[in-house]
Amino acid sequence: MVVRDIMTSGVTFCRPETNLAAAAAEMWQHDCGTLPIVDEKMHVTGMITDRDICIALATRNCVASEVTVADVATGNVFACRSDESVQTALSTMREHKVRRVPVVDGDGVLAGIVSIDDVVLLAKEKKGSHNSAISYADVIETHKAIAARPLVSTAVNGSASREIASVPEAARTGDFDFEE
Repeated sequence: MVVRDIMTSGVTFCRPETNLAAAAAEMWQHDCGTLPIVDEKMHVTGMITDRDICIALATRNCVASEVTVADVATGNVFACRSDESVQTALSTMREHKVRRVPVVDGDGVLAGIVSIDDVVLLAKEKKGSHNSAISYADVIETHKAIAARPLVSTAVNGSASREIASVPEAARTGDFDFEE
């Protein structure tokens, strides 16, 4: 089975200059948690998630309409082609720990998006050693790889810790000062 058979086509997207309020509104309107970011030729240049938006706004003293997608989103794009196998898409998800990948055509133009949920709906119990269907085991292994905690980048007092230096002090301590 190839990606085009299960991908969602006609996906909503945004541009680097789109502000976070508009991106969040698109996600809300289209009931999705991620948007591909495309340039003027519809080449995918990044992805932004609802989590990216929440973290960006929670850790900055700013208004969503004043921050652009380009200020927040990662430029790392892990895509697949519509003619690749679903197994290849799963491998990309596992390797890069992502739940969704944009689907591009041979010219790199956005054609759709495929998610781990799309694959879950296709999974079947593997019967026999030559079954080409996506198995429950394939899906579970991919989901485990995606959900695994990232490797720790910094050691604190000789113990493992995540790097949190860029997070505002109030967010690390919970010492928020809310104005009434």
